[in-house]
Amino acid sequence: MTARQVFSNVRDAVVARAGERPDARAVGAGGKNVTYAELNNRANRMAQFLRSQGVGRETLVGVCLPRSVELVSGMLGIWKAGGTYLPLDPTNPADRLASILENARPMLVLTTRAISRKLAIPGCRLVDSEAAEANIESAEPVTTDTDCGDLAYVIYTSGSTGVPKGVEITHQALANLVAWHNEAFSVGAADRASHLAGLGFDASGWELWPYLAAGASVHLVDDATRNSPEALRDWLVAEGITISFVPTPLAERMLVLAWPAETHVRILLTGGDTLHHYPPVGLPFEVVNNYGPTECTVVATSAAVPPEKGYSALPAIGRAIANTEIYILNENLQPAPAGSPGEICIAGPSLARGYRNLPNLTAEKFVEVRLESGAATRIYRTGDLGMLLPDGQIEYRGRLDDQIKIRGYRIEPNEIISRLNEHPDVRESLVLAREDPSGEKRLVAYVVLAARSEATDGALIEFLRAALPDYMIPSVFVRMGTLPLTANGKIDRTALPAPKFEKAPGAEGPQTPVEQSIGGMLAKLLNVQSVGRNDNFFLLGGHSLLGAQLIARIRNVFGVEISLRALFEAPTIAALAAEVEQRRGAHEAELSSASSLP
Repeated sequence: MTARQVFSNVRDAVVARAGERPDARAVGAGGKNVTYAELNNRANRMAQFLRSQGVGRETLVGVCLPRSVELVSGMLGIWKAGGTYLPLDPTNPADRLASILENARPMLVLTTRAISRKLAIPGCRLVDSEAAEANIESAEPVTTDTDCGDLAYVIYTSGSTGVPKGVEITHQALANLVAWHNEAFSVGAADRASHLAGLGFDASGWELWPYLAAGASVHLVDDATRNSPEALRDWLVAEGITISFVPTPLAERMLVLAWPAETHVRILLTGGDTLHHYPPVGLPFEVVNNYGPTECTVVATSAAVPPEKGYSALPAIGRAIANTEIYILNENLQPAPAGSPGEICIAGPSLARGYRNLPNLTAEKFVEVRLESGAATRIYRTGDLGMLLPDGQIEYRGRLDDQIKIRGYRIEPNEIISRLNEHPDVRESLVLAREDPSGEKRLVAYVVLAARSEATDGALIEFLRAALPDYMIPSVFVRMGTLPLTANGKIDRTALPAPKFEKAPGAEGPQTPVEQSIGGMLAKLLNVQSVGRNDNFFLLGGHSLLGAQLIARIRNVFGVEISLRALFEAPTIAALAAEVEQRRGAHEAELSSASSLP
């Protein structure tokens, strides 16, 4: 039987697995492993603490923790107390976290002392997660009634109004995803699943709950490994992972790698962006393409992707998952003619309740329609264009609006524009996605600056970084005297100049051996002939995914660890080389001091 047939919510399924397999490994992270019994007991203690604080049915509780065992037990504990969890990515800027908290208004936030400094918001109660759990001695279970229509979690995505918007997902919706997933991919207790996604990405829950509901083990990969194709492949093999979700851009890089014979991976799931390539013949695992907006609980359609055999069209996004209906509708919300594109609209129990404290937006995007049957059907209007293929699969055709997806992240340009226009020297701006010569999508900002402004690209990047995550930072800035307008007074995007993607070497080349070595790494990663010692990595098309690969190569060559934050603060060859030299010197001094001890 599937979890959907037996359990009304995922919490009960995980608790049942803890009763059946108490000594089996549930979660592994950073060298720490917990069994199902340990995970359940930790969640019970957290639930008791939360109940003592007044948490009950549908009480919203924020979780701002690193990807860890504590994160998983904290979320499960919130469910046990009857509450709803609000995932908050601790890597996000403080301003963005503040915006989310102001809209969501959770009763309290589970976090750590180190992270709490980013959450110093008036009226927001912060609780040290580890201390709260440790202060409860008894691991007795907490009995809480939960209805299938109650909220399981609220997760925030980029918003078209300039601020993030919260999507409310019910236990029924999540249980449907879990039941479909475990049946479709034959998930069992022997499976070992990976967890890569950041806390702000809805795939994070998809990588977790189906496996814990099935009694399998979940393994959280470290940040340095999860962004490097080669390192991630090696980790999947070493950990004996059998099923893994990898965001589309990273998956496309991994599919062309050589995979060793001892690979245990049987299914590689991908999604979050358009899949441009079919897997090569001979891969030792199946590749499954998935599509679904956050408002439909992660996945709405899915299909195995056949090996490359000269297909002319891009891989399809598949057919609807269990208990989900997909409609291709025209502008009048009626079925589009066969073979014609239309808006992808979704119905079924996986739909979100709506947007947190945004009733007007909820009414705009979640609507009732009457189709062939005549019965009223609640649908979610995705804003995505699609076309029904003769074999019943759906072909993705792009967007109806300005929404962008880059490296699996959903981005509303208006959120970037709103922040950019707050800069005192910016009079007007527009943000688009454009393909660079290598075919990779990059964010381009067209800006109209105040007269005599001396704002540099670097200054604008630093300003945006204070409020936006790195994947929302434009890598190219085009300065304009004014933005061109159409006869109707709207911005004429066709008249915007093509951005100049800097691929030429800088005026001054690398000088020292360390600079030359780092310069070679950068040139290879950015697919250019050479890079100047003062050229900005991010303005040349670099991003966090490539940054993680650069960090891994620096670690392998020089034996020092550079954080992604340090790369943002030192994004040139010259600055990086100085950072490496400083860290090497500190390391050598430590060794020298240790060797001189009596």
